[in-house]
Parts: sequence; C-alpha cells; structure tokens
Amino acid sequence: MGRLLKWIAYAILTCVILSVLAVVTLRWVNPATSAFMLETRLSALSEGDRTYRTDYEWVDLEKISPQAAIAVVASEDQQFPFHAGFDFHSIRESVRASESGRKKKLRGASTISQQVAKNLFLWNGYSFVRKGLEAWFTVVMEATWPKERILEVYLNIAEFGRGVYGVQAASMRFFHKPASRLSAGEAATLAAVLPNPIKMHAERPSAYVSERREQILGQMRALGGASYLQALETESRPPPVRKVRSPN
Repeated sequence: MGRLLKWIAYAILTCVILSVLAVVTLRWVNPATSAFMLETRLSALSEGDRTYRTDYEWVDLEKISPQAAIAVVASEDQQFPFHAGFDFHSIRESVRASESGRKKKLRGASTISQQVAKNLFLWNGYSFVRKGLEAWFTVVMEATWPKERILEVYLNIAEFGRGVYGVQAASMRFFHKPASRLSAGEAATLAAVLPNPIKMHAERPSAYVSERREQILGQMRALGGASYLQALETESRPPPVRKVRSPN
C-alpha cells in the first residue's frame, strides 16, 4: 500500500511538472494547434465528415487590429486587464443567474484566461475534473504569462466559425482582409458570434448578431476604445464601467 501511494505521488508530481513546463514553453512558442481544434477534427473524422477543414493561421498581436482586441475584451471579459484569471464578481452573478434559471448568463463567469486554458489544453464538456484542471492551468498561465500573451493566444485560437480559428483566418474568410485591417464594426461582429460560432455567422449576421454587435460597439466605447488595453501594462485598478447588457 505504501509503495502504491508513493507511485501515485510520483505520478501526480510528474503531471504537475509536465503541465507547468507545457504552459511555460507556450509563453514563447506559438501553438501549432490546440486541444479544442484536435478534438473537433477527430469528432468530424469519427462522424465521417470529409468536408471539415481546419482554417488556422497564427499572427502576432502587433499584426492584429487593436479593434479586435478590445472587441473580445468588451464582449467576453471586461475585467481582463485587472483580474488574476478569475472574475469572482461575475462568478457570483453567474451563480445567482443559475439559481433563477437564466442560463444564458453562465458564460459571463468564464474569463479570457480560463477560455485559453480550456481550449489550449483540455477537452470540451462539463465536469468537476475538467473545471479543476482548467483552474490549475489558468493559475499557472497567469503566473507565467504576461496579459498580452494571454490575449494574443486567445485571439489566435478562438473559434469564429466552423473550423475557423483565430482572427486572421476569420478576417480573411469573412471580410477578405488581414486581421490588421479589421474595423471596429467587423471586430465587434466577430466578437458577437463567440458564444456559439457554429450557429451564429459573421458573414451573414442574424438580427441577434447584429444587435449584439451594436451592443459590443457600445461596450467598446464605454471602455474607452483600444486605449483601455494600455492597462495590460499597468497594475492600476479599473475605473467603474457601466456594462451594456446582452439581449435576452
């Protein structure tokens, strides 16, 4: 029994070390793919879907329009420059929403850092094990990556359409221009489909996506535009911001 516990302890320690090494390595090495991309690809293969293609092209943050960066922050995680990976205020709001049956609000508790951890390293779905691993990777990532790197990876691996990953691929596919030339409206359109990029379409936005785009543009202005991201380089606390609510 003692030997078994010893081997279990060694196995856990090995997993911890390997996970930290993986996160630290990706601070400087751009990921060639992500766990989410691989899982989706394997799922398409298992279903016999021969039409599925992965469209993914990495671009550095400096070559992405600041409008795209502020659009995803305004839409997904307005406290991103200031939290340490978890937005506890949104978590409390999410719990209250869940208790009252407003399930659409649950997404708001997941920060950009958590989404990067999940999409880059883990599988899709909901379980205590996966959420625990997501929290672990988020903590390690926040401790070893600068905020700019987290945002850069998010912008490159987020899914914006079926098989379309990252703002460069999305911008070329839907707007026929590089991500560096995205306008505020185009960036807000891409951000608007993030909750469900399979059912929502940036190239032919529904009434809901169009309304959501306008709300995101309002949020971007309320935050002060791209200048809000200057806070990524400081440790100051955010000014109070009146958030524009999403449509029900």
